[in-house]
Amino acid sequence: MSERKVLSKYYPPDFDPSALARKSSNKKKNGQPAGPAMQTVRLMAPMSMRCTRCGEYIYKGRKFNARKETPLDEKYLGIQVYRFYIRCTRCSGEIIFKTDPKNQDYTLVSGAKRNVEAWRHATQEEQEETDEQRLDRLEAEEAEANGEAALEQNRMEELEAKTLEAKREMEVADALDEIRTRNARIARADHREHLETVALQARPAGEQERLWQQELEDAEAARAAFAAAAKGIEEEAEDDNDSDSDSDGQPAWLSKTGSSKPKMTASSSSATPKPPTPPVVEESVPVPSFKRQVKKKKDHALLLGIKKKPSLV
Repeated sequence: MSERKVLSKYYPPDFDPSALARKSSNKKKNGQPAGPAMQTVRLMAPMSMRCTRCGEYIYKGRKFNARKETPLDEKYLGIQVYRFYIRCTRCSGEIIFKTDPKNQDYTLVSGAKRNVEAWRHATQEEQEETDEQRLDRLEAEEAEANGEAALEQNRMEELEAKTLEAKREMEVADALDEIRTRNARIARADHREHLETVALQARPAGEQERLWQQELEDAEAARAAFAAAAKGIEEEAEDDNDSDSDSDGQPAWLSKTGSSKPKMTASSSSATPKPPTPPVVEESVPVPSFKRQVKKKKDHALLLGIKKKPSLV
């Protein structure tokens, strides 16, 4: 019985490897090529599409077992173009799409229709525009940007102008208020002076002289009163000095204390002397203490007449 996994094979002595013919699937028996190479691959749908046969939507990223074909006559700048064959998931209709090296994308050949993609159409329009169109578009964008910048600058200038105008109006209003206040004050002062002048002019000449004479007399009387008061104070000071010098050659304060002592009479000497009065002791006020004092508990059992048994310990 032969082994299942053969590691070495037997080669007869007359084995000639050059006599072996290489098998090729791309050529027919007569030596002509059989057609493009086919290969089964696993891929995902590169785009969202809709089947033209049953209307089934096939979304991007769905996995399929596809046949990959390599047509030898389809190339773009030396880059090989590949074809893929898949089946619809609903009706099993054949869908063919191929690579597009020019646009770096895929294109549908038959069996389905590609869904609309707005971003892809915009990109295609940009790619299809000419140089003049591109220049015009860039100039329009630049002009729009400059216009927005100028508009923003104009708005800032308008805002600054409005701020300055408001500040100027406030300064003018403050100045007007100050002028009005000053004018009102001047008008009141002029009115008061005018009233005083009118009052003086309305008084007769005799009355004015009388008032003036009365003011002079009042001032003279006040001066005389103040002088008399000052003279009286000086006389009292001189009398005090004389009384101090007349005492027994002692200072004034000693003479006053001596005179203030009570004289001892015979009656007072014959009387019994009074006992000396004890010195008055001032009661010291206890200093308040904030120490916590524990109150003694009452023995309620003793109050009720219940005697406790002495402890044996």
